[in-house]
Amino acid sequence: MKVVKASQGGEPVSVNPQDLALINRWSRKELSDSDVFPFAVRLCDNEIDRDGERFAPQTLADLASLFVGKCGVFDHRWSAKDQTARIYKTEVVSEPARITRAGDPYCWLKGWAYMLRTPGNQELIAQIEGGIKKEVSVACSVQHAFCSICGSDLRQNTCQHQKGERYDGKLCYASLENAQDAYEFSFVAVPAQPDAGIVKNAKFSHASLKSLVKENPYAAAELNALEQHAALGEHYLDSLRQDVTRLGMLAGLGLDQKTLRSITEKLDWKELEALQSAWARKAGDRYPIQTQLRYQTPDAQREEDDKPYRI
Repeated sequence: MKVVKASQGGEPVSVNPQDLALINRWSRKELSDSDVFPFAVRLCDNEIDRDGERFAPQTLADLASLFVGKCGVFDHRWSAKDQTARIYKTEVVSEPARITRAGDPYCWLKGWAYMLRTPGNQELIAQIEGGIKKEVSVACSVQHAFCSICGSDLRQNTCQHQKGERYDGKLCYASLENAQDAYEFSFVAVPAQPDAGIVKNAKFSHASLKSLVKENPYAAAELNALEQHAALGEHYLDSLRQDVTRLGMLAGLGLDQKTLRSITEKLDWKELEALQSAWARKAGDRYPIQTQLRYQTPDAQREEDDKPYRI
């Protein structure tokens, strides 16, 4: 299971002799501190994100070693020409005073990366130092996504719980566990989020939802529910358009049925409901509802009403 998590980074740091030794493990020539630009990135954390998923603390620890030596690219484009930086050390940072929505102390994976001070990198280095390039996301692989309610692996499609819902007061989320590999981190043009946000697998960015479900069977129930809601919404919209078209004819707007229907096709449900209310009042003014039987009618009025029926 491949996941890509958005986070924030780009924090400039200083390099010491120990760091320089770590950097030179990845270099084919001896680099000095003037040759490199080091910076720190917040790779991922254990908070529940906007998609109802989070890395378990142990998964962060597993990813720490896997990310060492991985490169930094742009927008997850896996091309050698886009390789810009490389991670030379990592650390899991704990913040025990902050408790996550899962109920455990907050922790996050910090990575230190370096890039070469070359003419081609000058602009990027300036953007990092100026706080422009701060957002990064990471691509990695985990083996399981366990349901926090029943413990089932959500990828097996055996769990009926929905992420983000509460069951007996307990929040349902997916715990990403058993890290398998780390691929890269990327500079991305997305706003920084207070919690890491999942971005779906880059290689499926142009795929349909149904093809994504084939790769992630646990999402089938959610997709089925969305399709049912969409069908219900389409049925309501069609009925609403028909009623607004009918009321437009009754309101005497001087427009034919085809024109009125064309107008309704361009409106959303809120605009249609507003027209429905307005045109219903106008139609009511033209064709007021009268009762068939009236009681206590004055004799003169009753005499007038009966004239058409006299022989």
